[in-house]
Amino acid sequence: MEILRTPDERFADLPGYPFAPNYVEIEGGLRVHYVDEGPRDGEVVLMLHGEPSWSYLYRKMIPVFTAAGLRSIAPDLIGFGRSDKVAPRTEYTYQRHVDWTWEAVEKIGVTDMTLIGQDWGSLIGMRLVAEHPDAFARMVIANGFLPTGDNPPGDAFLAWQKFSQEVPEMPIGGIVNGGCTSDLDAAVIAAYDAPYPDETYKEGARQFPLLVPTSPDDPAAAPNRKAWESLQAFTKPVLTAFGDQDPITRGGERVIQKLIPGTKDQPHTTIEGGGHFIQEDRGEELAAVIVDFIKKNPR
Repeated sequence: MEILRTPDERFADLPGYPFAPNYVEIEGGLRVHYVDEGPRDGEVVLMLHGEPSWSYLYRKMIPVFTAAGLRSIAPDLIGFGRSDKVAPRTEYTYQRHVDWTWEAVEKIGVTDMTLIGQDWGSLIGMRLVAEHPDAFARMVIANGFLPTGDNPPGDAFLAWQKFSQEVPEMPIGGIVNGGCTSDLDAAVIAAYDAPYPDETYKEGARQFPLLVPTSPDDPAAAPNRKAWESLQAFTKPVLTAFGDQDPITRGGERVIQKLIPGTKDQPHTTIEGGGHFIQEDRGEELAAVIVDFIKKNPR
């Protein structure tokens, strides 16, 4: 396995992202970066990003959480942000992403967390909650799901999957911009591009769309079905907060609310004007909804 590490200077002076870097090292010598803001004795919110973003996606939400006395932790998945990237791309598997992320969480040393997952942050995060339910106090899914491959993925996802494999140069910042209802300015788009000096650093982003289970015999299908069995016994508070303009995950919230008992009697929210990257379009509003959810569901 070859390890690539983005030079630190590429992260200098990114707009709206003043957070000091923190790192843990996991198996294989891989370095995982994470944001860690707010009081060390505060309740922990664990924010997991998706494809092809990084912890920069949560920059609007972190100040809202810290102002509410919450400890805000936002890791960069391996292959993204300030975390290490690996090659060749076949080194990235769904199971490895789950294992890497959990090992990083253990090394950070937090528990009793509120998971916030969006996109792949849900595909990984819901697995973590299912496999380590005692480590989580609550769960928030915002534009995410846990697919098993037993249902067709939909035309929007298939079009994205095809694009991701065929585009000669993957325009990371442009992809994020295209998934927003708002139009990001050039400096923000450049910040999403910052972790990737060239195409060799984007193999994780290239591989992610191929790792989503789209058939019942996918390698991740059985583990995800097993995770759903656990989640159907998860009675701790669960909130869905989906954007009303996300074509990728639309409808997923209804399945979550139907199958996970912890969703009962919670103030599930549809946020107007929220695209797929709801943290960009309505980040402060989403964070306020989550703060209220945590306050109304004390440990």
